[in-house]
Amino acid sequence: MDKIKRSELMEKIVHELEDLKNSQQAIIQKLGKIEVDNIDLGNKRLEKDLPDMHQRVADNLDNIAAILEDFASETEDFNSKNNIQALKEQETLNNL
Repeated sequence: MDKIKRSELMEKIVHELEDLKNSQQAIIQKLGKIEVDNIDLGNKRLEKDLPDMHQRVADNLDNIAAILEDFASETEDFNSKNNIQALKEQETLNNL
C-alpha cells in the first residue's frame, strides 16, 4: 500500500472512531434519560439493570476515546514523517 493510500485509510479509521465515540455518548445520554424517567415510574428491572448498562457503555466510551487519541496521534505522526500533504500535491500535479 502506498503512503497516500495508507494515510487515507488511517484518516478514515480516525473518522469512524470519532463516529463510534459520538454514538457511545448518545447511548449514555439516552440511558441517563431513561434512568431519570424511571425515578417516577419505579420499574424494578430498569432500576436493577440500567446502572450496569450505563457503566459498561461508559467504560466502552473511555476505551474508544483512548484508542481514538492514540490512533489520531499515530496518523498525524505518519502524515508528518511522510510529508503526505506534499505527496498529495505532487500527485495532483502529476494528474493534470
